Amino acid sequence: MSASVGKQPLYLKAAISGFVILWLIVAAFPFLWTVWGSFKVEADFFSRVGWWNAIVGTRTELQTGSPFTGDGYYGAWVTRDFWRAVVNTGIVTISVTAISLVLGTLGGYALARSGHKYAFWILIAALVFRAMPHITLVSGYLLPFFELNIWGHLATSIIVLVAINQPFTLWMLHSFFLSIPKDLDESAMVDGCTRFQAFRLVVIPVMWPGVITTGLFSFLLAYNDFAVTSMLLSQDNQTMVPKISSFLGSIQEQGNVMYAVAAVVSATVPLFILVLFFQRQIVSGLTAGAVKG
Repeated sequence: MSASVGKQPLYLKAAISGFVILWLIVAAFPFLWTVWGSFKVEADFFSRVGWWNAIVGTRTELQTGSPFTGDGYYGAWVTRDFWRAVVNTGIVTISVTAISLVLGTLGGYALARSGHKYAFWILIAALVFRAMPHITLVSGYLLPFFELNIWGHLATSIIVLVAINQPFTLWMLHSFFLSIPKDLDESAMVDGCTRFQAFRLVVIPVMWPGVITTGLFSFLLAYNDFAVTSMLLSQDNQTMVPKISSFLGSIQEQGNVMYAVAAVVSATVPLFILVLFFQRQIVSGLTAGAVKG
């Protein structure tokens, strides 16, 4: 009886499979097309004659002797120093993620284990700050940055991105800590651990997937940010997203648009690798944060 109830009709399975395949094609096509086009010249990838030129690389072969070329990557990474933007992005994202996680785990644990009413109002205040437009925080920091003569340096974007991201990490990690029974750290304290030792040696290992999940979202916020970094960083200290925008902003120069296409691929591939590498931790972390008990 149960087998017949659980068995799906063939047409329904075919419809579901067809929908999933169609969705995957539609979702993946823009990126796959961009990857393919990054190895062509501008006259092919943005051909006004027809899209088939982007497939076979007619102009690419005429200009370079091959249907594929790495000129876009060379121009972006070497000629236009995209590698500097990659290094700057690494510094900003790692710093923002590390600071946000340290403050978020300590604050989230304290609020989750606190029995005082002010813990609720602190979380509400954090939620209000999270809902504020990012430009509000940027404008509020500009004056002290100018007075301290640090505008344009990486530290400015790190400070603002941590301020923007901290309410999110606080709420996320607070919910993860609530899913861990208080008896766990209380038992550790009975066995002789201090509060911080119980937190570090007992609680953190249990909620490690939650820390990884929150850290990944913090990483993505800093990695993909445009508004904050474009306003606060000088030309020499740009991160990847503003740097790509600068390529597109000077589209009238020969080759710059292909520099942007190559840079987009270079910036996107690490995200796919990161998500694939941490997929199990992300899923288990989100599941742990959704269930209390």
